Amino acid sequence: MERSIEEVCEAILRIELVPALGCTEPIAIAYAAAVARETLGVFPERMTIRCSGNVVKNVKGVVVPGTGDLRGVEASAILGAVGGEASRRLEVLSGLRPEQLERTRALLAARLCRAELVPDVEGLLIIAELESGGSSSVVEIRGGHTDVVRIERDGRPLPLPGGLDTATAKPGAAAPEDTEPPYERLTLAGIYAYATEADLGPVKGALDEQIRCNSAISREGLERPYGERVGATLLRCYGDGVMIMARAAAAAGADARMGGCAMPVIINSGSGNQGITASVPVIVFARDKGVSDETLHRALALSNLVSIHIKRGIGKLSAFCGAVSAACGSGAGITWLSGGDLETVAMTVTNILANTSGIICDGAKASCAAKVASSLDSAILSHCMAMDRMVFKPGEGIVMGDIEDTIRSVVRIGRDGMRSTDREILNIMMGC
Repeated sequence: MERSIEEVCEAILRIELVPALGCTEPIAIAYAAAVARETLGVFPERMTIRCSGNVVKNVKGVVVPGTGDLRGVEASAILGAVGGEASRRLEVLSGLRPEQLERTRALLAARLCRAELVPDVEGLLIIAELESGGSSSVVEIRGGHTDVVRIERDGRPLPLPGGLDTATAKPGAAAPEDTEPPYERLTLAGIYAYATEADLGPVKGALDEQIRCNSAISREGLERPYGERVGATLLRCYGDGVMIMARAAAAAGADARMGGCAMPVIINSGSGNQGITASVPVIVFARDKGVSDETLHRALALSNLVSIHIKRGIGKLSAFCGAVSAACGSGAGITWLSGGDLETVAMTVTNILANTSGIICDGAKASCAAKVASSLDSAILSHCMAMDRMVFKPGEGIVMGDIEDTIRSVVRIGRDGMRSTDREILNIMMGC
């Protein structure tokens, strides 16, 4: 029997709103290495990590959480082998100890791990190959950050443990094909109806965790000198009004996350920065308005689902900056908190997509915080325009007559039109 839109939205939120420690691509590499080490049964003498270009792009410039300064594929993999707990999935490195960091640095210097680029593969692919003596293990992750599709020991395929490939075993697990909710059924109208009318009790826990975790890393980013301090700079230069604070608080969360902060984030569309962008500005506006917890939950459900709806078609890894789709979610949530209806929310999303859809993703690093701030600047401007019933018109660029058609236009650009852009970004980053 076909699931109702309420059941679809609830299932999607349960799958998507999960905790992750640090940028999700280095963590996915660490996770693959941890699973491969457990499969091998001993510590490896050699490690080879093969990754798609989009994974390399998002690992190259970001600090692995809790390490202070370690970056890159090799560091992420060795950390996973040395101190990773595979059962913790996207929090695989949460238990790192100082002696494990010291050992990792020594193994990096000894060139334990070799990284290789897998050419002509779109999206997310990680293959961890470990060897010790005459034994070997292989773990392959494809599609999603914890989607283990292959485990081998000594060349023999092993069954995938239930906790690694089912949606029910552990948070963050991939959903099997036959149980994955039909994302394609999402529409702005359906999302709006669910967020504003449905019983959100089944997802209240996930939304509360998003409020707690993402607010905490935002405060950390404002109080401590992570990255280039984009969030703090916004407050220093523009004041602390709610429209600036919404941008600054989200940017500060990204400052901390990209700077190696060892605090978990509740992600959206596989990304911590998108999780922060889709949640923190909505929380700031809600607190400023003094709304009830239930109202905040509804605004967050709207924001998260709008972000997922747009980003899903583009793909988790692409040349299209995910802060834009997440800012569409925030803009929708802020507009609803301000008394906007479905039409006004659609105007907000249209205005954002007409403005900032060209922001490129050139990997995870400190400047992501600035892209978060820029995307949210567009979201707040778009919200203000929409509340005054001003919206960019059909036929103006990529804007179509219906919001779903406009979203499809942007998906087409991000998924198809920016493929060559993605290749050139990677070539530039790798010095090719």
